[in-house]
Amino acid sequence: MMNHRFLMGLTIGFLIMGAVHAQKVLRVIVPFAAGGPVDLTTRWVMQEAQEPLGLAIVVENRPGAGGNIGMQAIAQASKDGMTIGVATTASNALNPWLFTKLPYHAQSDFQAITQMLSVPNVLVMNTERAFELRIHSLGDLIAYAKQHPGALNYGSGGNGSAGHLSGEWLKSLAKLEITHIPFNGANPAQTALLASQVDFNIDNLASAAMNIKSGKLTALALTSSQRSGLLPKIPTMSETLPHFEIETWWGLVSPKGVKEAWIQQLNAVFVKVLKTPQMRLKFATLMAEPQPSTPEQFDAMMNSQREKYKALVQLSGATVD
Repeated sequence: MMNHRFLMGLTIGFLIMGAVHAQKVLRVIVPFAAGGPVDLTTRWVMQEAQEPLGLAIVVENRPGAGGNIGMQAIAQASKDGMTIGVATTASNALNPWLFTKLPYHAQSDFQAITQMLSVPNVLVMNTERAFELRIHSLGDLIAYAKQHPGALNYGSGGNGSAGHLSGEWLKSLAKLEITHIPFNGANPAQTALLASQVDFNIDNLASAAMNIKSGKLTALALTSSQRSGLLPKIPTMSETLPHFEIETWWGLVSPKGVKEAWIQQLNAVFVKVLKTPQMRLKFATLMAEPQPSTPEQFDAMMNSQREKYKALVQLSGATVD
């Protein structure tokens, strides 16, 4: 009897293990480190998408080279559709103009699935520093910079980052003399701002949200075309400087060549997840709102963004290699 029970248990165990291994796994590559807004939002969506897709989903972080390492892995993945990834402003709009050579082609190597969100950048100052300089608005900052040429500086996550390009665009439109101080990533740039080592940053709102909420940073203006429903009292840059608009976005893509039927199935599930009230609440913790789309809409948006950033990179003169 003991042997019979043992063999039955062993057989059931092997059957369970076989079922687990037989289940298809969808791998989702995030081209940035774990814990940031891109990683968090992706994991939130994938957690809710597993059941309707009937798949185990594994999120894999492949950071490095401004997103290039992860995007190369997506581009070179199997065309069976079991590997997808996250395309971002940096990887698919900025990098084609910053790097003389990329290990992928931003336009032709990927198929769009859906946009996930679009979140504005925000011009922020250390609250104590803003009070000290009596700067309470973008207009105040511009007036101070004109009265004190060369006195102000701003930090960014590095040469060619969205924060750098935004700062150079501000300098150009307002005709200011301010100094750019690049850091090795957005987090070190924000740490320097909190320590008053730089005067202001133009940071991603999702990254700056926690310190704005705590009062450590003062938000002077958003870079979106319209005010945020989550922060209706903060004006936009374009209210002072017409046509100033930069937003950070990311969304899901597959390697080129995946069957269209599977792309449409993925789109349907991810869009449904992004539209749920619980996902809207989670995104709101990052002061962001979900922005699902059709594959065609996301593809067209990425194409237009590449052209916009081409002009901004030329304006800044930024290069990475």
